[in-house]
Amino acid sequence: MHKLDLDAILSELAAREPIFHQREFGTSREDLLKMTANDFWEIGASGKIYGRDFVIERLLERYKSPEPDDWSCTDFLIRPLAENLFQLNYVLQQPGRQTRRTTLWRRQDGVWQIVFHQGTVVA
Repeated sequence: MHKLDLDAILSELAAREPIFHQREFGTSREDLLKMTANDFWEIGASGKIYGRDFVIERLLERYKSPEPDDWSCTDFLIRPLAENLFQLNYVLQQPGRQTRRTTLWRRQDGVWQIVFHQGTVVA
């Protein structure tokens, strides 16, 4: 893969992070189903494992409140893992908490889907 291609993909995916907080990509159940792979799962910063259905239900509740505007993402890195599958790493700064994040993104039929996500608190 050419560096220019990776730069473009990095730019596209970085605009979608932190996942589920960029509301312009959709907030309905249908939007969330479209942006997550059928087998999506995540490991939260707590170490707990969450499946797709649980995450979507929580997001639908969270979207009833305004989005926090004091979060920032830095230090993006991207790595191709397989054809149309990319690992995106970054640091998320929230008030009083910093986490390292990893999202596995897959391009499926021209649409980006989240396959896996993990957040780890920086001690």
